[in-house]
Amino acid sequence: MTTALDHLEPALSVRQVLTLERVLAGEPEVVAGAAQLDRAVRWVHVAEAPDVGVMLTGGEMVLTTGVLLAGDEGAQAEYIQSLHRAEAAAVVLGLGRAFPAPPDVMRRAAERCGLPMVVLHRPFPFAELTEEVQSRLVRRKFAAVSLSEAVRTSLTGLITAGAPLQRLLDDVAQHSACPVVVTNLAHRVLATAGERPAVDDVLRDWERIARQAGGSEGDGWIRAELGGRGERWGQILLCGYRGDTATGRLLADRAAEALVLHRMLAGNSAHTWEEQSAQSLLTDLVSGVVPARQLLPRARAAGLPVNRRTFVPLVVRDGDPAELDRVLRLLGLSGIVAELADGATAVLLSLARDQDAAVLTANFAARLTETVVAAADPRTDWDDVPAGMREARHVADAVASGVLDLPAVVRLKDVHLRGLIRLLRDDPQVQSFAERELDGLLRGAGEGLLAVLRTYLATGRNKSRTAQLHHVSRPALYRRLEAIQTRLGVDLDDFEQAASVHIALLAHDAQQG
Repeated sequence: MTTALDHLEPALSVRQVLTLERVLAGEPEVVAGAAQLDRAVRWVHVAEAPDVGVMLTGGEMVLTTGVLLAGDEGAQAEYIQSLHRAEAAAVVLGLGRAFPAPPDVMRRAAERCGLPMVVLHRPFPFAELTEEVQSRLVRRKFAAVSLSEAVRTSLTGLITAGAPLQRLLDDVAQHSACPVVVTNLAHRVLATAGERPAVDDVLRDWERIARQAGGSEGDGWIRAELGGRGERWGQILLCGYRGDTATGRLLADRAAEALVLHRMLAGNSAHTWEEQSAQSLLTDLVSGVVPARQLLPRARAAGLPVNRRTFVPLVVRDGDPAELDRVLRLLGLSGIVAELADGATAVLLSLARDQDAAVLTANFAARLTETVVAAADPRTDWDDVPAGMREARHVADAVASGVLDLPAVVRLKDVHLRGLIRLLRDDPQVQSFAERELDGLLRGAGEGLLAVLRTYLATGRNKSRTAQLHHVSRPALYRRLEAIQTRLGVDLDDFEQAASVHIALLAHDAQQG
């Protein structure tokens, strides 16, 4: 099997070789091919033979005095052509007895074929140059291999310890010292790592970078395919890697191997990382810890349309994220879906400005069964989306314990007093109030009576409906209501006392939830 190590080329360009102290002592002058000085030097070869090209395999810097070429312009031109055909990195000619000045024939031929040609104006021991360059090349290659093995060991250790994807990517970013991006085949961003400002810069220009990622590598953009068993399902990119390309490829390949192994061991489906990406984005939107403007590049890179759109934040109780995503696709709606920490599922719809948000939200809710769809008012400004997500979550929390006769889509105006109590549930005075008002039912065997009280107040003190819901006769219900009033020391026919008990019960349920 061919590996990245088989193609590893140490990073030392012709330009870098010419800046070495030992080379500068020979007073080097570039007389041709100056535009190609960034060619990689794979090896240094000292040769005087006119047919040296047949001995080369590409990437060599050839050192010569030209002693066998002097006086034969045809041989001089053919010499340069043979180096060009062999894909030599450069030719270095030591001026002296054979050529006291740069030969025009060789210079013109080198310029035509783009081969860097350098002359040394002072006598220079080629052995010193060879020793210097070869030792540097070996050290660089050894360093690259050592880095590769260090990355492999580190990532393998993380996988063995059960580390999540993000931890692996953080490790890759630390070794590569540049932003790291994982995408699916559609170039949608699934995960990122690296210093946040640098990552945000990459994501802001992601559309251009994604197109570049599909083409040839260059300028530090290095990619490796993700997949196995003949199936590709994504890629990892090092964005703006500052080291040499060969080492960057090695890092990317090691990272890709680790990510594929991580996916295989976790038994993940092809969509799991997409779900994790959506979860991270929506969690940050709901929390409000990260400013919305900073999340915009992530949303755009994840494939969410964000320009001139209407955003509808939703939170669905008891919803299956996969099912909700399927409904979105069925209705042709753009959006992202992710399960939040408390088991609720967040949905952010992105609609065109001319689409009816209320109708489409209702259509979405109608496709779901036995779920509560909490919705915030539509937002046309991305900066308002976090507040909308929190509003939708607040509405979902307010109806978590179950409210009778709810509409298909529940909004803030539908949760009334219950919504206010949910906001105040952690206030010590509210907690003390609830305990004091309900003390008679919270002690002893009062739980069954508490359920009856809850239904009675939720139905607007409708005795017939309460009896029906609890499957008891009206006389039996009257006895239970009488017991409740006795335990609490209240008259539930008195509106103010009933309202006080109702508020206390809402606060108690909110605290329990």
